[in-house]
Amino acid sequence: GVFSRQEYNLFRKAEDFLWAVRCELHFVTGRAEERISFDVQTEMAELLGYQEHRGLRGVERFMKHYFLVAKDVGDLTRILCSILEDQEQKKKPGIGRFMAALRRKKDVQGFEVAAGRLSVKSESFFEEDPVNILRLFHVVDEHGLQIHPKALQLLTRSMKLIDAKLRKNEEANRLFRQILTSRKNPERTLRKMNEAGVLGRFVPDFGRIVALMQFNMYHHYTADEHLIRAIGILSEIERGDLAEEYPLANELMSKTGKRDVLFVAMFLHDIAKGRPEDHSEAGAAIARKLCPRLGMSKGDTETVAWLVENHLVMSDIAQKRDLSDPKTIQDFANIVQSPERLKLLLVLTVADIKAVGPGTWNGWKAQLLRELYFETVGVLSGETSVNRDGRIVAAKEALAAALEGDWPKTRVETQLRRHAPGYWLGFDTDAHVRHANLMWEGRDEPLVVEARPDTERAVTEITLFTQDHPGLFSRFAGACAAGGVTIVDAKIFTTRDGMALDTLWVQDDQKTALREPRRLDRLEDTIRKVLAGDILPPDAIEQRNKRQSMLDAFTIAPNVYIDNEASEEFTVIEVNGLDRPGLLHALTRTFFHLGLTIGSAHIATFGERAVDVFYVKDLIGQKVTNTNKKKAVERQLLEALENPIKKSRPQKREVAA
Repeated sequence: GVFSRQEYNLFRKAEDFLWAVRCELHFVTGRAEERISFDVQTEMAELLGYQEHRGLRGVERFMKHYFLVAKDVGDLTRILCSILEDQEQKKKPGIGRFMAALRRKKDVQGFEVAAGRLSVKSESFFEEDPVNILRLFHVVDEHGLQIHPKALQLLTRSMKLIDAKLRKNEEANRLFRQILTSRKNPERTLRKMNEAGVLGRFVPDFGRIVALMQFNMYHHYTADEHLIRAIGILSEIERGDLAEEYPLANELMSKTGKRDVLFVAMFLHDIAKGRPEDHSEAGAAIARKLCPRLGMSKGDTETVAWLVENHLVMSDIAQKRDLSDPKTIQDFANIVQSPERLKLLLVLTVADIKAVGPGTWNGWKAQLLRELYFETVGVLSGETSVNRDGRIVAAKEALAAALEGDWPKTRVETQLRRHAPGYWLGFDTDAHVRHANLMWEGRDEPLVVEARPDTERAVTEITLFTQDHPGLFSRFAGACAAGGVTIVDAKIFTTRDGMALDTLWVQDDQKTALREPRRLDRLEDTIRKVLAGDILPPDAIEQRNKRQSMLDAFTIAPNVYIDNEASEEFTVIEVNGLDRPGLLHALTRTFFHLGLTIGSAHIATFGERAVDVFYVKDLIGQKVTNTNKKKAVERQLLEALENPIKKSRPQKREVAA
């Protein structure tokens, strides 16, 4: 027969499972549907009997089973192809077979190579020395060869040889580390190891995440595939293939003397996904066990463990915190502690984000990471002062110098007096100059709206200058939602003479800048009409509600975190929940009803999950410290998370007791 008894049983189990899934899919959808989309996965998992277990939801266990069965089908297909190929070879005339074999067969490091594919010389090759399993993949990487189906079939039947003894073997671990940190194509070789089942057997913790999907719209790949892709991106960065897309990461990669540390950390950063405990901490513990096995020094082991434990920190701070706040930079510098760690973490963060899937990396995220990196370099090196007053004085002097010759001295002095201290830390000199000119040219206008595409950062910057009044930013956010754009960041300032100078950075549905003049004009027109009261944001938002059906497949428990330690000046409030059209408008409206003013907002979306962070003060410019007030803030924000576009009368303001 073609299959062994074990392989035949695997074939029947796969067939039974796939028929059961297909029939259940047709029952659930009521039609001949062949796609297991998000909106049916949870219901199918429940109907097929999958329940939550050890940190994995039922739907995730169901999809993991599905992907594992699909992998089994691929393995069986390779075995079948191997048999068919052998049969085809035997059909050739005798002299033809002899001449073909003579032309193709050669020896490479003890392996047989035929027609560019690596094979073994005997059925007992792996049994004679199990380290040959690792040697096979090492040769594949060194010479860029494909593996012959017969060798893959023998590998599949030799999995029991990958045991505790082989995992402790010094030569086997040396070979694996060389594969993992190869300068050639480690992604390709690791994927072959994974497809053959070798990777998960040799590194059992990796085996736990094979075929592990996360039920969300952010992660495009299973956990094992994400790690392998991340290694591939890291390799491309090192070779310079992505120098144009990731110039800073490419530069830092060439300067670090810890490339092995970086590759091993990348391989391990999500290895503890799917466990009930925090995957970063659990992953660091795994690193401390695995790295010595791979022959790494104690110092390198600790660096790998630190990178794994902190692999989300740089991305989180860049996207969720105010990078113009000196305390943000100082707190991050305290975590990183050294320039070398900072380099490694930046490169790892870039590759990790890119490996999540298409569209997760863009110019805006690149700019945020660059800004955080260079600000932190300055603090770690002692070249940049985090002294707030000194930085404000320097910013004012830079603006005065830039305006000299174009503006009279008295007008410059007036401009310098108009802004509160936070404004000078929030923008660079170029922005200060643009704002000064916009404010002067629009001094007699009731409303100035300026949209400026920034294609390098993949955002459009919208600046609003008008008489300040309560709830203005909420209406501004609602206008952007009505205009069909997503806000990714915002800075809100009021001048000393009562004028609002608000800046929003927005993206379109493709996570990039709006560039077409006609669309920019429409957006500006929508903002003007909303602020004038001609358009009500909830009505316009409901008309643009296109993603709702897909979002309804997900449930995210809403959370509100209030932090009075992250900033010297503001209370930092982080809001987590299901992303919805008009969510930011609802949240900012809630802050208005609570009597809180927003200094800046930082908006991040991870698939269906929205993470919005606000820097706020109360009406007298103080942090929110009163216990009753904090409870009211949390309660009303949770209500807004549950129904962001609910049309309701303004809530009564709650004041501290």
